[in-house]
Amino acid sequence: MRLLTLPAPELTMPPTERARALVFEDPRSHQLLQRVKQAAASDAAALLSGETGTGKEILARHLHELGGRRGRPFIAVSCGVLSPSLAESELFGHEQGAGARKRGLIDAAQGGTLYLDEVGDLPPGAQARLLRALQERDVIRAGARRAAVDARVIAATSVPLESVVAAGGFREDLLARLNGAHIAVPPLRERPGDILPLARYFAGLYGRRLGAAPCALASSAVELLLAHPWPGNIRELEQVIHQASLVCRAGRVTRDDLRFTSLQPKAPALPGAPSTVDGLMATLEATIAALFESGCPNAHERVEEIVIRATYRRCERNLGHTAIRLGVSRELVRTRLLQFGEIGTPPASEPPASLSRTGEARAAVKGPQTLQS
Repeated sequence: MRLLTLPAPELTMPPTERARALVFEDPRSHQLLQRVKQAAASDAAALLSGETGTGKEILARHLHELGGRRGRPFIAVSCGVLSPSLAESELFGHEQGAGARKRGLIDAAQGGTLYLDEVGDLPPGAQARLLRALQERDVIRAGARRAAVDARVIAATSVPLESVVAAGGFREDLLARLNGAHIAVPPLRERPGDILPLARYFAGLYGRRLGAAPCALASSAVELLLAHPWPGNIRELEQVIHQASLVCRAGRVTRDDLRFTSLQPKAPALPGAPSTVDGLMATLEATIAALFESGCPNAHERVEEIVIRATYRRCERNLGHTAIRLGVSRELVRTRLLQFGEIGTPPASEPPASLSRTGEARAAVKGPQTLQS
């Protein structure tokens, strides 16, 4: 059985919502794998689009390993943690005077692949310089000379970039360049044939970590796993199986052991609750007025937090899209989400922008493995 996994994460890296394993049992997964193999034959920029947790980074690493840059650096960058004021310097480097030069992430990827996760979060200035790098195969560093670029760019997005372009948050010409090889990654609910093989893989993984045999899946658990819509995709499935492995008894997972943490039931409507936009807005205004009259401390800040958090989650945790929906700057959204604890930032001692040093002894995606059912 074909299995791809991410390299073991650094202990100091912040938690992510990435999928950490992929199998290719479902017919749609077979088609997906074939599309990746086709894209590997070219050195053109590639764009992976799909929901969060579907395994886009694993596919990007596999694409790198199948192509002519195999064995060379694979540098993974989370665009969402790039500060707008420093993004260009972090990506492309800059001259520091007296012949000194700060290397950018694109320098670290020379000869290999630069992976840009959530590319829609790139600030406008960085978008313009990335476009030049793709078109001219060179960059002009801040305050300095031109430098050649020899790296394949693979980008990923969890939101439709066409809608971000329409809203003015992303360059249309850059999207055209990145679309040289477009790979649409279907959500897990559209790949039902992968659910049970993945569940059994994660059961084995966490069984080994717990020093026990892998937990078996009872028929009641199998039915529930196949019926769940998996809004959090493979990452959610891993979390569900991890938790079930901790609480199951006699090495057997039943439906009672499964907890779907990302499933958010719709709240029941209150009696007489309005159903129109005008009615909802009137209710919201009355609620806010009552909140202020109650003497709630920092009411304004708490309302602002609710609005920003809700919009960020509605926009599938994409900073650029959230800023467009709210009509404010991307930097303001990023600052507020950091204050609220909704997003994290790497420690000061870590490489900038969650640089994954995969070009140094950790570059390769693990190859095909046999998955025991």
